[in-house]
Amino acid sequence: MEEKNFFDKVYEVARQIPYGRVTSYGAIAKYLGAARSARMVGWAMNNSSAKDVPAHRVVNRVGVLTGKHHFDGTSLMQQLLENEGVEVRDNQICDFQRHFWDPGKELE
Repeated sequence: MEEKNFFDKVYEVARQIPYGRVTSYGAIAKYLGAARSARMVGWAMNNSSAKDVPAHRVVNRVGVLTGKHHFDGTSLMQQLLENEGVEVRDNQICDFQRHFWDPGKELE
């Protein structure tokens, strides 16, 4: 069986983020045993559009929509999150800790 590459592992985790919840690039990297690879997780999210991955649910460590410029239209990432009940103000998740989903705790 072929071993999954890092991007595929990132996508596997991202697909498990529940509706209405968000996680961070760093949390995914840490869960995958590559704590210093948050930027690589970002690159994976940037390349995920054809892979059925809810990339809009992955934000930076303080809840800022840093990946929004990779979505069609300037506010699509925000709209997708708001459709799931996540309030966003000034490109940042409101009440970030309430919406935060930690794969290290939830998938163990």
